Amino acid sequence: MRSFWAAWAGWTMDGMDSFIYSLVLIPALRDLLPRSGIPPTTANVGFYGGLLFALFMIGWGIALVWGPIADRFGRVRTMMFSILCFSVFTLLGAFATGVWTLALFRLLAGIGIGGEWSIGASLVSEDWPEERRTMGAALMHTGYYLGFFLAAAANYFIGSRYGWRAMFVVGGTPAFLIAFIRGRIKEPVRWETKQQELGERRGMYRSFSTLFSPQYRRRTILNSAYLIVSLIGLWAGSVYVPAAITYIAGRTGETTVNAARLASYSTALLGIGTVLAALIVPLIADWLGRRVTLGIFYCVMALSLWTAFGRVFYMETNAVAWFLFCAFLLGVGGANFIIYSFWLPEQYGTECRASAFAFTTNIGRFAAAGFTFLVGAGIRHFQTLGTPVALTALAFVVGILLLPFGMETRGKPLPA
Repeated sequence: MRSFWAAWAGWTMDGMDSFIYSLVLIPALRDLLPRSGIPPTTANVGFYGGLLFALFMIGWGIALVWGPIADRFGRVRTMMFSILCFSVFTLLGAFATGVWTLALFRLLAGIGIGGEWSIGASLVSEDWPEERRTMGAALMHTGYYLGFFLAAAANYFIGSRYGWRAMFVVGGTPAFLIAFIRGRIKEPVRWETKQQELGERRGMYRSFSTLFSPQYRRRTILNSAYLIVSLIGLWAGSVYVPAAITYIAGRTGETTVNAARLASYSTALLGIGTVLAALIVPLIADWLGRRVTLGIFYCVMALSLWTAFGRVFYMETNAVAWFLFCAFLLGVGGANFIIYSFWLPEQYGTECRASAFAFTTNIGRFAAAGFTFLVGAGIRHFQTLGTPVALTALAFVVGILLLPFGMETRGKPLPA
């Protein structure tokens, strides 16, 4: 159980640090853009906000290197280094002197944050008993969305009072987790056994080449495509929820402090929706199968994105209340990521499991970075946040069409 709590805590801190920027996007850019000689107009905030999101996604994509490191040197050791990486560079964001300095720190933080999911999911899948493995992976993933709560609470009590820089200071606290993990968490027996079997053949990047062997090639390509769909919806869509509610609040005459608190409420509702959905995802997946379950949550995400940003964002009355409700639905749809936490490990052997998870979950972030940049460019072109973000719902239509070709693993044991 210690391995589960370590992975859960690391994923919680990961979620907090990854969402801090979404909460402080507008105040941070309004402060840093003039320091970089750029007018802090709505269009520029949208454009450079999308650019920084894209750079963060590129950093997260580079994090695929953690997979072969975890397969070669162990899940626990690699998890400690990834936590240290995203903690330090999130903390350094508090000392950014311009928009490009912040961009560099977010890029490097993304490399650390991107490693946590693949390592934690592999660790929990290999360490938990077969009959509880699906639920264990789902519960681990709830930590990421608990991190949304922590980020929202920090913004409510700290960010709204002390400013955006204080939020990045809070983002440095996960480094203290390393003291708990070091010496207390052991590597899974399954991983140690596989290392003994491989012996001299356990080259660090051998596991990457295995992903494109005839046995795994098709599922690796399809899984990468599914993750691209989910990532477009998350990073080009729901992470704009705090910014959207901030604009709506400003339009309705709310103060800056109240707008920051409404952004915290919207983030909390995202987390609540996903945590509640996480409790039923394993049950649905064991009943209907992995592919059908993912299709259900794709539909929820697509409809929520289109409704929230395509319609509610432009409403003249009751927009705040309806948008907060849509934020909850976006959180429910965001539970599609939980399915990957147990579905991906079920498709690969122990010798390449972490590499497969890291590759499929991170390579798609390069494509998502491009879409995120396009959303920012769309905001700048159309002078509005709503329509460009709403159009990202179309990605889920593509995902639904691809799902029948995926590998169904319901009822099958974790590969050796």
